[in-house]
Amino acid sequence: MRDFDVSAAELSSTLLDWYDRHARQMPWRVGPAERAAGVRPDPYRIWLSEVMLQQTTVAAVKDYFERFTRRWPTVLDLAAAPDAEVMGEWAGLGYYARARNLLKCARVVAEELGGVFPNSYEGLIALPGVGPYTAAAIASIAFDLPETVLDGNVERVMARLHDEHAPLPAVKPVLKDHAATLTPTLRPGDYAQAVMDLGATICTPKSPACGICPWREPCRARLNGTTPELPKKTPKKAKPTRLGFVYLAQSADGDWLLERRPEKGLLGGMLGWPGSDWSEAPTETPPFTADWQDLGGEVRHTFTHFHLILQVRIAPLPKGYNASEGQEILSRAAFRPSDLPTVMRKAYDLARDQMP
Repeated sequence: MRDFDVSAAELSSTLLDWYDRHARQMPWRVGPAERAAGVRPDPYRIWLSEVMLQQTTVAAVKDYFERFTRRWPTVLDLAAAPDAEVMGEWAGLGYYARARNLLKCARVVAEELGGVFPNSYEGLIALPGVGPYTAAAIASIAFDLPETVLDGNVERVMARLHDEHAPLPAVKPVLKDHAATLTPTLRPGDYAQAVMDLGATICTPKSPACGICPWREPCRARLNGTTPELPKKTPKKAKPTRLGFVYLAQSADGDWLLERRPEKGLLGGMLGWPGSDWSEAPTETPPFTADWQDLGGEVRHTFTHFHLILQVRIAPLPKGYNASEGQEILSRAAFRPSDLPTVMRKAYDLARDQMP
């Protein structure tokens, strides 16, 4: 922090003062006043929120978090939950490997650690699905350890504070060093949440509110007029487009034919419609021989690494049809479109009005 007239300790103290007045209220968070009064965060709730927040917004996560914690209030409850029920509650939140790792982690904590989360970075990062950022966040927020938390918000704040013009992701180690210098030993959990709040509410990607920022005076990007262009990023390669087919079959009684996707891979462990491979030239593979009708429309969905376009086919499910391996027949009462992953729910929405 030699570039600044104020010390790292002063910067951290200024941000904590700001956080004490402006901390966001979240269902998993213990606010600064509560922490000062001796209330400590529940590591289970911090872990669950951090897993849900990976590559997802706070607004999208809140309802999921509240449903999860009402249904499974402790890690022991979650560890004992059937996989299908957890995957169903996760449906729509995306990045489904997180849900599979959520269950693996809960079961390790329940079965091997007596239901108690490790209170060190080293112990946390050894858990399934817990990477460097998540381990640092839990260690800091739940256990008040001075670990350096670096998410997208913190990267943006550090890049602007120091006017760093090297592009992400290569500049991450430099930004982490800057963040580590500012991480205090007193109230590190509150500080971690403060710097993330600063990026989420003040130092935003577009139209940052520099005039009310607690770090406006020492911010190098503001002084140099480079705030809007930071952080810089290495251009991403264009995503390829894959094609596929899905087949929706419903019986006269309202039963639906679905299939459980393999545990490993995209949408692993989720229920969805039978379908083809997803490729540049997919092969039609209907689950049974029938006069499959083309709906004429298409489902478009974007995953992390590719765009997907699905053609939707519909047909009546034969009376007495016996589901083959991997298939499941759900009654009208048991079927809930909300349990489907988003891309499969889009196919249902397209077909809904044209089914018998």
